[in-house]
Amino acid sequence: MKAITVFLGASHGNDPAYSECAREVGRSLAQRGITLVYGGGRVGLMGQLADAALAAGGKVIGVIPHFLADKEVAHTGLTELHLVETMHERKAMMAQLTDAFVALPGGFGTLDELCEILTWAQLKLHNKPIALLNLDGYYDNLIQFFKGATASGLLAPQYLELLLIATQSNQVLDLLDRHRAAAPIADTDKI
Repeated sequence: MKAITVFLGASHGNDPAYSECAREVGRSLAQRGITLVYGGGRVGLMGQLADAALAAGGKVIGVIPHFLADKEVAHTGLTELHLVETMHERKAMMAQLTDAFVALPGGFGTLDELCEILTWAQLKLHNKPIALLNLDGYYDNLIQFFKGATASGLLAPQYLELLLIATQSNQVLDLLDRHRAAAPIADTDKI
C-alpha cells in the first residue's frame, strides 16, 4: 500500500488514549513508508495524527474545504495540502488518493466519512479495504447498530464484511495489508 486515508476527530476527546492512538497510527504509517491522507486539519486528533507522521519522516497529504481552511484550522506544515470547495469534494479526493481507509475515534464527521466510503464499497464504486479501529470499545454501539440492521433485513450480511475491525492501533495496518493483498482495487472514477 502506498497511501491510507484516516478519518478521525477534529477534537481531542476526553481520553488521552485517543491522542496516543492517533500519534501511534501516524508514526506507524511513516515507518512503513505509507503516505497519510486525511482531512487536512491542524487541530484535535487530526493534528496529532499528522504531526506524528511528519515527525517520523512521513509524507502527509491533507484535503480541506476552503471554508474550514479559512477558519485557520488548515495544517500548513504538510507535504501537500489540497483546498477544495465542498465536503463531498474532500471525500472524493481522499478516496482517489488512497489505497485503503481507517476510522479512528471521532464524531459526526468521522461517522459521515466512514458510512459514505462503506456505501461506495457496497455500490462497488471501489473495493479498497476499510478498517474501523474500535479503541477501548469506542465503536461498540455502532458495530451493534450494523449487526441490528443486518438482523432486521435492512443490511445484507455480506456488507458487514466490508468493515474490518481492529481493537488496537498496532493491528489495524496489518489487517489492511492482509485484506488488500487478497483483492484487486477497482477504479474510483465513478465516485
